[in-house]
Amino acid sequence: MMPKWLKLQKGKVCDMNYHNITKDDMLNGDGLRVVLWVSGCNHHCKNCHNTITWDAKEGLLFDESAEQELFEQLQQQYISGITLSGGDPLFPDNRKEITTLVNKIKKYFCQKTIWCYTGYLWEEVKQLEVMKNIDVLVDGKFIEELADPQLHWKGSSNQRVIDVQQSLKQQKVILKC
Repeated sequence: MMPKWLKLQKGKVCDMNYHNITKDDMLNGDGLRVVLWVSGCNHHCKNCHNTITWDAKEGLLFDESAEQELFEQLQQQYISGITLSGGDPLFPDNRKEITTLVNKIKKYFCQKTIWCYTGYLWEEVKQLEVMKNIDVLVDGKFIEELADPQLHWKGSSNQRVIDVQQSLKQQKVILKC
């Protein structure tokens, strides 16, 4: 049951599609997380494990029920936070909707962390408004030749796990690990 203060508008929430919401995920960030797999990616990395999410028009409309499903998971005390993946949450057509969603999550669930996976480099996205409320950014395209299953929270060694708030504060990349 959603708290009264978090009642959502009926119907369409945004113009973004998604493919899945994963609950109790332990692979895409620290702790137990809920993961939103959005549609839309223009990187098309060789041997991407999620090619089905490349087309922004595929999947399901991110509507009130999807948002409510995310928020119900975030209310659980054992959930550490949310991870945005896909596709690419920072795909240009997703940026407005992702920013709105991240702002709501930070407002209502400020104790939860927000992780975001993107094929863009930090240097390309650090100025986006959404970064004000992202805790960790895993940046860079997946490069098959640099893939290593032993890497923590990333698929290839070129990718970085960035502490966004410290990086913004210090105006340089600060790695989480």
